[in-house]
Amino acid sequence: MSDRWVSVEEIAEYLGVSKDTVYGWIAKKDMPAHKVGRLWKFKTDEVDDWVRNGKASDDQKESEAAEASSQKGKHAGGEKADG
Repeated sequence: MSDRWVSVEEIAEYLGVSKDTVYGWIAKKDMPAHKVGRLWKFKTDEVDDWVRNGKASDDQKESEAAEASSQKGKHAGGEKADG
């Protein structure tokens, strides 16, 4: 039983962030979390993989937003050039 379920408090301490940050990541960044009754529980190996894949990074969201904006600009620019 090497990887036990941990609480929000424990995962926040493990990652060195606040509980509010953890709740924000669950809501906005698809942090791997499992609802058990009213409580969120985590497997540290799942969270480790999530962090390693850059999902906790603000840079990832900014890069996705920039890419989406760039795609919109291409479409908008193409329409203006045709008109």
